Amino acid sequence: MNDRQTISAGETLPDQLHDAVGNASYVVVFTGAGVSAESGIATFRDAEKAALWSRFDPMQLATAEGFLADPAMVWGWYTARRRQVMQALPNPAHEAIASLAERVPRVEVITQNIDDLHERAGSDRVTHLHGEILKSRCFDCGAPQDLSALSQEPDEQGRLEPPRCAACGGATRPGVVWFGEMLPEEAMNHAYNAAIQCDLMISVGTSGVVYPAAELPQPAHDNGAQVIHVNPERPPLVCERDWCLLGPAGSWLPRLLV
Repeated sequence: MNDRQTISAGETLPDQLHDAVGNASYVVVFTGAGVSAESGIATFRDAEKAALWSRFDPMQLATAEGFLADPAMVWGWYTARRRQVMQALPNPAHEAIASLAERVPRVEVITQNIDDLHERAGSDRVTHLHGEILKSRCFDCGAPQDLSALSQEPDEQGRLEPPRCAACGGATRPGVVWFGEMLPEEAMNHAYNAAIQCDLMISVGTSGVVYPAAELPQPAHDNGAQVIHVNPERPPLVCERDWCLLGPAGSWLPRLLV
């Protein structure tokens, strides 16, 4: 990739990028944890000690086996995370992405994030590859569970017994994808089809190391789409025609999209 196609924070956006957005008819915005982090939601992986998996064991909190071993610990942890998501607000990156629908005929948001900040910012075509933390289902029968009436909080140890399914009595689990589980087939197929059909993909706040989602920019590139990466660090999978905007999404996207 040409170094001239890597733009650092504070530099001027090239006209080619404004033209790519202005001339696009179908934009896919592919987002990762970096977008939510700018709203104060802790990420699972990064270089900081605040990263969730540097402080908690994913095998205990993000696997079916961990849930079966101690459902109260797992449900209590996700209840606290759910409260954090509900208190967070969309940031300028979410708002800039939502504003694209006013300028481009077709916009899709494909996200690895489990929060609802894209929706709250106004995006109405959002596909969640890793599930949604504000939804839940029965661990045993898979029936969706309604959390709207729940008011209990975890105890001092962070534990909370999960509610029981009205249909079968099974324990309620978070509606997220855990380690060892397949991504939702319908969501993944939709994301892949969007990637091969779009004429512009903007990959934002994603490390590019979580598979299979990390592969999505490649089919977009292979089918002739312009790909723009927005991230504090350059992702590992960057093709020769791609552009990289290095820095916070909340700083770059309002300049690029609004």
